[in-house]
Amino acid sequence: MPSRSDGAIHLRAVTHRYGRAGREVTAVGPVDLTVEPGSFLVLVGASGCGKSTLLRLLAGFETPTEGTVAVAGAPPTPGLTAGVVFQQPRLFPWRTVGGNVDLALKYARVPREQRSARREELLARVGLEGTADRRVWEISGGQQQRVAIARALAAETPLFLLDEPFAALDALSRERLQEDVRQVSAESGRTTVFVTHSADEAAFLGSRIVVLTRRPGQVALDLPVDLPRTGVDPDELRRSPEYVELRAEVGRAVKAAAA
Repeated sequence: MPSRSDGAIHLRAVTHRYGRAGREVTAVGPVDLTVEPGSFLVLVGASGCGKSTLLRLLAGFETPTEGTVAVAGAPPTPGLTAGVVFQQPRLFPWRTVGGNVDLALKYARVPREQRSARREELLARVGLEGTADRRVWEISGGQQQRVAIARALAAETPLFLLDEPFAALDALSRERLQEDVRQVSAESGRTTVFVTHSADEAAFLGSRIVVLTRRPGQVALDLPVDLPRTGVDPDELRRSPEYVELRAEVGRAVKAAAA
């Protein structure tokens, strides 16, 4: 199993196609990327450019048609390489908040006697202290997505993958969760890959931003981000000239790549 401390990603000449021979659609590629451990990589681009396909390849849910994907020097394995958060929380409605996290801990092979303390630690990390006994339908959409984040962090995986997890939320909930994910990622030390079509979200979250072209998705812009990751007020960061310029640069690149 890959070590959590080594979340290095290597994509070499990766291309992925869907469909049968003669009717294939190339979703993404060729793509070459190397991502250092502990990075917060944001994949941004218009709908249908292959962002989610790359995420599924990193999670091990699919195997590239051509090329290689490696995490910590090995092909990714579903459930072992990455914790994944999807657009919808995908919680089990017949379980409590704590029960959803407990199930993830069970699959992560956390010993039974350690699960209670670990569950409380995870819920506290995402700002849901005292909610373990509540039912899923009793909490808001933003809180449900927090549970999904806690569940994705249950296993000691090297990668933390998020596929447009805030797309269905209101603007205020979205901003708050962006701030939380930024902090949780830094605290966990895991390599994070976040998919979005929002230039604003990319500018706020990423330590590195990769803009993809329209299908088949290829790298149009690979931009390191030189903005403070800790010790800064989020609202002040969003108002800073550096942030405003970065957001504009990413927005222009997304529009150009989609043309």
